[in-house]
Amino acid sequence: MEERVHCLTLSQRKKGTVTGVLDVFAFDEHEILLKTSQGMLTVKGKELHVSRLELEKGEVDLDGEVDTLVYSGREPKKKQGSLLSRMFG
Repeated sequence: MEERVHCLTLSQRKKGTVTGVLDVFAFDEHEILLKTSQGMLTVKGKELHVSRLELEKGEVDLDGEVDTLVYSGREPKKKQGSLLSRMFG
């Protein structure tokens, strides 16, 4: 499998685009948890929204007030498969 190029763009701490996304573990208005080709990325803030999700392309657009961006190497334990399988399964 070809490794996806990871890029994070954030404008005015309000709108962002993340590429190289392999999976979305969770998201709500306070936290977005993404598995990227460079490790786990946790985005924390207020009124966060995933405005576009295209896992086939590995792209996520988000908006809201971003307070924290944290990378880690550990994956959280999944509850019941990926987000898409829980939504459409």
